[in-house]
Amino acid sequence: MMDTQGSEIHMGDLGGAASAKAEDGEIWTFSVRSFNSPLPERTISVNYDGFAEDVRVGDELLVDGGMVRFEVIEKIGPDVKCRCNDPGLLLPRANLTFWRNDRLIRERNAMLPTISSKDWLDIDFGISEGVDFIAVSFVKSAEVISHLKSYIAARCRDKEIMVIAKIESVDSLKNLEGIIRASDGAMVARGDMGAQIPLEEVPSAQLKIVKLCRQLNKPVIVASQLLESMIEYPTPTRAEVADVSEAVRQRADALMLSGESAMGQYPEKALAVLRSVSLRIERWWREEKRYEAMELPDIASSFSDKISEEICNSAAKMANNLGVDALFVFTRTGHMASLLSRCRPDCPIFAFTSSTSMRRRLNLQWGLIPFRLSFSGDMESNLNRTFSLLKARGMIKSGDLVIALSDMLQSIQVMKVP
Repeated sequence: MMDTQGSEIHMGDLGGAASAKAEDGEIWTFSVRSFNSPLPERTISVNYDGFAEDVRVGDELLVDGGMVRFEVIEKIGPDVKCRCNDPGLLLPRANLTFWRNDRLIRERNAMLPTISSKDWLDIDFGISEGVDFIAVSFVKSAEVISHLKSYIAARCRDKEIMVIAKIESVDSLKNLEGIIRASDGAMVARGDMGAQIPLEEVPSAQLKIVKLCRQLNKPVIVASQLLESMIEYPTPTRAEVADVSEAVRQRADALMLSGESAMGQYPEKALAVLRSVSLRIERWWREEKRYEAMELPDIASSFSDKISEEICNSAAKMANNLGVDALFVFTRTGHMASLLSRCRPDCPIFAFTSSTSMRRRLNLQWGLIPFRLSFSGDMESNLNRTFSLLKARGMIKSGDLVIALSDMLQSIQVMKVP
């Protein structure tokens, strides 16, 4: 997956430094001027040319959603002098927002394009490199997603690239359902979202996004600040562990680290914590037999899709009622595998597909363990090959009860592993 930068306001790269510390009462200069490295002391470049014109003396400037806070005290041409009121760590390319009378100021910023000229160059690079997903930052409307998907289709006829909408702005939340319907998945980007809406509204926004994605059968990623303290420390706070647990209980498809793995001191430990907490919560869910009570609306757009949907709903219910050991799904398009994932059955789902890129993309969806398999015309032969493959890996054993589905035949079978 590649990520576009988006057109929101952010700081420069701090002249190559990994970080800078802003102390209480210090005066810093935010400027739209171009500087030769090294930057003047306590100076930060800003990527938005209209920045100095939009801010006013007395405005509050938030870095990374409030990790550091400044008050604007003076404007001198392209430079904005600010006093640090809430000290903290400044990181390269951190997001900047400014507030006036406790309200987010969006004037010219709201008119910036979602996909910048640099983003289009990056997207071309991603297409040439064969990425599986393109995540679009600061999505404002469904039209942006549709435009990008049309562009990808025209440039990349032999391979499908999925588009993930990053929900992180006021506009994203305002047009949420349309954006998610147009996208192939969504990301709850809580860091930047917390800079644009009141902090106390972030948890409810996360829950709403995850639930809507589940209903519309779109994979959803919860990202940003999951284990933020592990950027500097080898263990997380207990509150962070609880936050991860809540995202798992909400049944997000994936959790994503950011600074913890990109620039943190303990990237492998952070990933190990994320994995162990997620596994423990899901195991607790199964032990408590807390099957999903959520009513899933019908989403089929054709009679054939309706048949697939009914098969998957029935298979998931049977899997829970019979206590089966695994679900097998043979899929060319990935659609039936995604429908099974949406039902959140209480057992592993092994997905078999003939496409390498499809196998990679299926990794994003909850509960799917995908394999690439060249299908034969004989379903019995396909089943026997998958039994041998998974038995050799210790993932199933003789006597296990499995349910097998196929979107080629639109079939369902219950059997024991020989």
